[in-house]
Amino acid sequence: MPSTLFEKIWKSHLVIQGDVHPDLVYVDRIFLHERTGSFALKSLKERGLKVKNPKHVFATMDHIVDTFPGRGDETLMPGGKKFIRTMRELAKEFDVTLFDINDPRHGISHLISAEQGITLPGNIVTCPDSHTCTLGALGAIGWGVGSSDCEHALATSTLTGEKPKQMQIIFSGELNEGVNSKDMMLHLMQKYSVSGGSGYAIEFSGNTIKNMALENRFTLCNMAVEFSAFTGIIAPDQKVIDYLKDRPYAPNHKWSDAVNFWNSLYSDKNAIFDEVIEIDSSQIYPSVSWGLSPEQSIAINDSIPNINEITNPDKKEELKSSLIYMGLESGQSLMHLPIDAAFIGSCTNARLDDLRSAAKILKGNKVSPDVLAICTPASADIKRNAEREGIDQIFKDSGFQWREPGCSLCFYAGGEGFLPKQRVITSTNRNFRGRQGPAVRSHLASPATVAASAIAGKIIPSIEVCKK
Repeated sequence: MPSTLFEKIWKSHLVIQGDVHPDLVYVDRIFLHERTGSFALKSLKERGLKVKNPKHVFATMDHIVDTFPGRGDETLMPGGKKFIRTMRELAKEFDVTLFDINDPRHGISHLISAEQGITLPGNIVTCPDSHTCTLGALGAIGWGVGSSDCEHALATSTLTGEKPKQMQIIFSGELNEGVNSKDMMLHLMQKYSVSGGSGYAIEFSGNTIKNMALENRFTLCNMAVEFSAFTGIIAPDQKVIDYLKDRPYAPNHKWSDAVNFWNSLYSDKNAIFDEVIEIDSSQIYPSVSWGLSPEQSIAINDSIPNINEITNPDKKEELKSSLIYMGLESGQSLMHLPIDAAFIGSCTNARLDDLRSAAKILKGNKVSPDVLAICTPASADIKRNAEREGIDQIFKDSGFQWREPGCSLCFYAGGEGFLPKQRVITSTNRNFRGRQGPAVRSHLASPATVAASAIAGKIIPSIEVCKK
């Protein structure tokens, strides 16, 4: 039977095919971080269990650590030091490879899993983090789980789960100037809601995807979970093969065999998808969120929906609540809305290409004196490469703080964050209540839009700065 890419990988990993019960599948790699991974390892220890295959388990410090230069185990998060030290001790005890704070390979888990060649096309990779789906850009199944499921995977190298339905999202045509994959996902969710992918594994395809840089594909797959999808995946091509070549954990000693296998990973011509969405990429414009969900986004030159035009009472109440929290009004335009802070970072948009796109905007310009601007590259390797290219100096000369890798300014857990009611334009993935600090008002956007807005001191598209 013709199969989708996801189905091929899932089937090849089946240990027990479920009938009444869920399937049991083999897991190739497990990634941990100090916030939830430490819980899973601690529970294993308390139960007297071992890690099934320590060589296939990796860990990093990313969620709890601060991003300040010169940081150590001390952190603004109450009790944060204990998380960090517990992770370090348990990783050593279970013989798990740890990319510690000062390790030159350190960074956000999904980034370094790709950078190090730990995740490969055709793998199933799990991590107790919802954005594990990022790794679908390599042609792998990235499976975000909770701590208890992670514990099961550590002890058995397997996971149980219902095989999701299959969805294909086809992006066709050329993107407009100033538009990237972040805008594509905000457009998708605005049009089809954040629950549009619920119950599905999504394969992104179409000539827009084919022509897209690999780093932008990571952003698409990263935000599949914001669309409520099980995961997102893209068929591997030469860009993926070139990216993985000579990576530390890539199978370089059997490279030709690996490439031959990776080239077989695609959806068959007559594969059946349960749902197909087609999007004309030329109709996507630089976008920004206005509310408390990525779904509540608009093209930057549009206006917030008029509450009087909403017929669904639940949606009307949701819109009203979001507007109150965000300090906005129905029908208001976001163009030239003053901001207090600008942030470029997170597993969504802090790769080298993201930093390059922002640096093009920032070069020769200054951040508004009314704006606090911060950049946290997603990994130590990205940070080093950016510094070799002089990108760090462009950021610093413009007025951005140049920080260390970490999740803290995207994920507030009592540590670093912005101030209550500050309006922040951010390259992160979530704009929920308090996501970047208590009562903080977050507007999701691409790195280029964040950079342009930081300069202007108000929300504007990057094209306005480029025209000057």
